[in-house]
Amino acid sequence: MSWTTTEILETLRMTEVEHLDIRTITMGISLRGLTGGDAASAAQRVYDRVSERAGSLIETVDRLSRRLGIPVANKRVAITPVAVAFDNLGRDGLVQIAQALDRAAANVGIDYIAGYSALVDKGSTRGDEDLIASIPEAIGGTERVCASVNVASSRAGINLDAVAAMGRVIKRLAEATRDRDAVGCAKLVVFCNVPEDNPFIAGAFHGISEPETVINVGVSGPGVILDTVRRAGKADARELAEQIKLTAFRVTRAGELLGRRVAADLGIPFGIVDLSLAPTPEPGDSVGEVLKAIGLEDVGAPGTTAALALLTDAMKRGGLMASSSVGGLSGAFIPVSEDAAMVSAVQKGHLSLEKLEALTAVCSVGLDMIALPGDTPAETLAAIIADECAIGMVNHKTTATRLIPVPGKTVGDVADYGGLMGQAPIMAVSTLSPARFISRGGQIPQPVTGVRN
Repeated sequence: MSWTTTEILETLRMTEVEHLDIRTITMGISLRGLTGGDAASAAQRVYDRVSERAGSLIETVDRLSRRLGIPVANKRVAITPVAVAFDNLGRDGLVQIAQALDRAAANVGIDYIAGYSALVDKGSTRGDEDLIASIPEAIGGTERVCASVNVASSRAGINLDAVAAMGRVIKRLAEATRDRDAVGCAKLVVFCNVPEDNPFIAGAFHGISEPETVINVGVSGPGVILDTVRRAGKADARELAEQIKLTAFRVTRAGELLGRRVAADLGIPFGIVDLSLAPTPEPGDSVGEVLKAIGLEDVGAPGTTAALALLTDAMKRGGLMASSSVGGLSGAFIPVSEDAAMVSAVQKGHLSLEKLEALTAVCSVGLDMIALPGDTPAETLAAIIADECAIGMVNHKTTATRLIPVPGKTVGDVADYGGLMGQAPIMAVSTLSPARFISRGGQIPQPVTGVRN
């Protein structure tokens, strides 16, 4: 991969002036082949494999980051869905695997390890059910382990039994971490159409079609895009999209350059670049601010969905032009707590849960980091998940939820997580009951467009 002098100068500008960083370099590690024996021996093998494969990840990324002048915010690991690799261990055994993953993550120095996961969009095995039931203990009792469950897809439909189970699990996990504003729920994602190569936490896992070990990169750069939009001035929508596309091209090239160098130095394959705009609570590092710069008085105003669609599509076009290895989610994250402009819009009453749901029809993720009153019923949580899954299923796109019912808090309160996860204002949710609908269970059939070969 060769770079022109202009590209190098543009990258230096983005990192030094516009605060570009590579949001995450994530190593995917297969845990297949580690089953057998009792849970304690399996957990030790998991610890050993993660420690061995990821042992030099931090040093390698930091060295190349300094050499190339491209900051990297996070280094992480994703592993084979635990319910797939260890479906014979039972609930208690799976918790031991989670504990081993937590120790291994601490040992190699990464902030999070993801893949305590199950794929149940069409149905579930005993191992899947054991893993889902163990999530409150496994995630609530560990610091770095993240979980995800795929409950729907465009090919299979929506597993309403699994959706209902996740509503109950979220409530239990919230209680298990109530002393920390239910922070455990921030480490649990419920998906429709989950990708196998997503490098972003908390929904990452190492798909069963992936190689033994791989490097995936998540680029970001809301600050860079914000600067582009501001410099575009009164450009019309097509020209603005073109400017965003060209910036996304440069951001993607920087991410792929660093990712390929890391993979080469580690002697493992390079996987994908995920183009998702991922905000942080830092000033200017905000998707919401980009939407406002496009021309909205505030996030939530009429036109927000259209502006987000313009932004997301332009990012994808630029990334696809820059790389043949685009994957993961690739779009725009709109997590409420992690984006200062989103937090402000909620607190001013400009942005509701219903408007956020509408935005997820055109963004890449879904209802992300949504703090709700602690007394929100499990059936309501399940119904919100089902609504998001319906959007993803019908539109053949990834959607997801990270819902956080915060015990003891209500609308007007704030859950404070600090760091990357920021502050989450408690959002209002309808008190109308979906309990009869959720209790039907069974499978919502796939859309007609899902029956294709």
